[in-house]
Amino acid sequence: MKTPNYPEGRRLLQGKNVVITAAAGAGIGFAAAKRCVEEGARVFISDIHEARLGKAASRLSELCGAEVPSRLCDVRLESDVSALFSSAIDAMGHVDVLINNAGLGGTVDLVDMTDEQWNTVLDVSLTGTMRCTRAAMRHMLPRNSGAIVNNASVLGWRAQAGQSHYAAAKAGVMALTRCAAMEAAPHGVRVNAVAPSLALHPFLNRVTTQELLDDMESKEAFGRAAKPWEVANVMVFLASDLSGYLTGEVISASSQHA
Repeated sequence: MKTPNYPEGRRLLQGKNVVITAAAGAGIGFAAAKRCVEEGARVFISDIHEARLGKAASRLSELCGAEVPSRLCDVRLESDVSALFSSAIDAMGHVDVLINNAGLGGTVDLVDMTDEQWNTVLDVSLTGTMRCTRAAMRHMLPRNSGAIVNNASVLGWRAQAGQSHYAAAKAGVMALTRCAAMEAAPHGVRVNAVAPSLALHPFLNRVTTQELLDDMESKEAFGRAAKPWEVANVMVFLASDLSGYLTGEVISASSQHA
């Protein structure tokens, strides 16, 4: 199946303020930031890579015709996460939407995995998501409004050799999403997640072999991987009022065989 045409903006996030983590580079995070801008949102982006973050902010600023604020943030550090939300609130007044995109993977069999490899992936992909979700909830619950979108993975459901740390982290993100959603629901705040299978971007080639990527792509029902913006479309839906009755849900953005 050919890639569909890139969607036109429909103002789905008109007037909303959105914070997106790990939004630099060419992956899902930047695609989500771009789609949010195209849907009328004002975005505040963060990343751990200073040069890439600056370039991403510049590209988005050109797109929307206004300065896009940004801040370096290491989601492993509570001080960075706290500073991120303080800066976003200072810049935009309040935060309507958080898209938790920061994550870290890798391939190593469990018998060869070190504690450091396990802890690093869990700290970024799961605990980092928790830190940002917690910060967003502390801001959103008193306002009785907001939406949080977490980036999980189909590996939270499915088994794949060499991915025990990443799969455990993403399964944890799914459980975190469901539990946080129940706590946030009485305050009118929604928490959902998207679970991609394979969205190709240059960074994957640094952490995964081309042989593995080719094998994974062959298992997709459409015979191709997703474009990052196709996953970002689902994030936009979950951030928008179109998903107003959804909370605690994990939507699979995948054509992978079961």
